[in-house]
Amino acid sequence: MRVDLHNHTILCNHAIGTVEEYIKKAIELEIDVYGFTDHAPMDFDPKYRMAIEHKEFYESTILHFKKKYEKDINILLGYEVDFMQNIPMLDEVLNAKVDYLIGSIHFLESKKDTDSNEPWGFDNPEFIGKYKKKNIDDIWIDYFEAVRLLAKCGKFDIVGHLDLIKVFKFLPNKDIKSIAYDAMKQIKQSNMVIEINSAGLRKPIEQPYPSKELLELAFDLDIPITFSSDAHNVDQIGFAYDDVTSLAKQIGYSKCIYFTNRDKIEVAF
Repeated sequence: MRVDLHNHTILCNHAIGTVEEYIKKAIELEIDVYGFTDHAPMDFDPKYRMAIEHKEFYESTILHFKKKYEKDINILLGYEVDFMQNIPMLDEVLNAKVDYLIGSIHFLESKKDTDSNEPWGFDNPEFIGKYKKKNIDDIWIDYFEAVRLLAKCGKFDIVGHLDLIKVFKFLPNKDIKSIAYDAMKQIKQSNMVIEINSAGLRKPIEQPYPSKELLELAFDLDIPITFSSDAHNVDQIGFAYDDVTSLAKQIGYSKCIYFTNRDKIEVAF
């Protein structure tokens, strides 16, 4: 079975193509389960996310096309939610009637001893210079502490692009597995899933998220996986699917997860 659970719509303001175009492409690629998880509304960084007034339209649109194409493909409804410690998530999103929620870290919140109190959008090329202003190991440690807290909060089903912090190839000096270990243990304890997200292959790092090392650690910890292309346009749907599934099989995985009404469903891939 082919599963692709992390994909966007034009409502996030940085994707192109209609919902129906995405679905038709997914059907063409013989994807069996396809999930829309647009960037959820939040009272922060409106340039890169859905507005709260579009929430009902988004949900009704996905459900409309789910019904229209139910004989051809299983369409799922979800959100990708930014987890931040000091900026609250919206109850309207966390309590929405969806199939699943992806929790992601796109921002690192500054400590009091830094030069700015503004959250740092570390995967945005506009702010890449900040990598050179702080010890790279500290950046990675801060990132995976945020991932640990994301998992501990118990609000999400999937951890989005687990090691997104590597996007621009600023890699730690310390062992990556040791930096991520506590976060990974919490992911397991919180009964969460990690996605193998092929979008990293389109980025400077030219690797899927997570790396092979972290995927090996996930396998050792018995953390289940799912697959995502993180498509922001139609051409990215199902991107490098054979590559990421081959990687998963090489490590030892043979099954993946999708969700219905927040319940896990395990299938062979």
